[in-house]
Amino acid sequence: MSEFKELVFSGVQPTGNLHLGNYLGAVRRFVALQETHDCIYCVVDLHAITATLSQPDLAAQTREVTAAFIASGIDPARHIVFNQSQVAGHAELAWIFNCVARLGWLNRMTQFKEKAGKDRENASVGLYAYPALMAADILLYKATHVPVGEDQKQHLELTRDIAIKFNNDFSEQIAARGYGVGETGYFPITEPLIGGPAARVMSLRDGTKKMSKSDPSDYSRINLTDDADGIAQKVRKAKTDPEPLPSEEAGLEKRAEAQNLVGIYAGLSDTTPAEVLRQFGGAQFSGFKASLVDLAVEKLGPIGAEMARLMKDPGHIDAVLADGASRASAIAERTIAEVKDIVGLIRR
Repeated sequence: MSEFKELVFSGVQPTGNLHLGNYLGAVRRFVALQETHDCIYCVVDLHAITATLSQPDLAAQTREVTAAFIASGIDPARHIVFNQSQVAGHAELAWIFNCVARLGWLNRMTQFKEKAGKDRENASVGLYAYPALMAADILLYKATHVPVGEDQKQHLELTRDIAIKFNNDFSEQIAARGYGVGETGYFPITEPLIGGPAARVMSLRDGTKKMSKSDPSDYSRINLTDDADGIAQKVRKAKTDPEPLPSEEAGLEKRAEAQNLVGIYAGLSDTTPAEVLRQFGGAQFSGFKASLVDLAVEKLGPIGAEMARLMKDPGHIDAVLADGASRASAIAERTIAEVKDIVGLIRR
């Protein structure tokens, strides 16, 4: 075997209230990728407890993300959908990667600095070591490609650093046991999949801030569980400016709210901002918003309705996750056995 088989892995934290930004930036891309790749999609519940350990709604939120996956078009029969904590290999490999990664690498992670804030000394070790667990999530399945947002790109670069160091440190053992793949080594050097017309969706109330489930204003985001009336109301109330839409993208500079709404329309219609402006250039926002309402309700309404239906049957969702975990474990257990053999750990 001269190269790794292409495999996509990605995960979503079960922190509740998935919104339009999650859909356009991640879930919709997951749906498209399953047509061209073998895919593993994970609800990363171990990551969810790095900031707050006690979360009474964690199980329900895990089911909600799973429902969003299925309602959006991810097929758990053709691909693997599961929650992270059901496969022990994630935690096992993360510990080994904690011993591969260097403190200097983790100290450079900007996400930790942002999440820990001024109270860094009170942050959990889990939050600090989060990137090593993310590397384990990906490399446990030898994933070759990961769709990520810009905010996770640095973590994926660390995943690549960990893979390179492991491959180099254990090159003799990997070769001696015949575990290597081509000239790369044991783990692939995973490639990021970044992009899309609306990969970064901003707040409907402030176009300079990312759309977030933690924003105190529910009008800042469109939740995937919103009904048609809720979607329409939020789009109509979205912040804009008094100028008409420009005809070219250059005219969106320094117009954050206009740029955001055009990007959202492009994302939902699977087109580009330039094409949206060719259609709506010169129009007032009142007319553009009316079209955006129709488009958003058409695309998101059925997802919310299907999520509601699925959430009424938690046993079905749990069965999907259990089946996915069983299939994921079959891959993970082989990786863990080989890694232990490479490192020199005695295994059963």
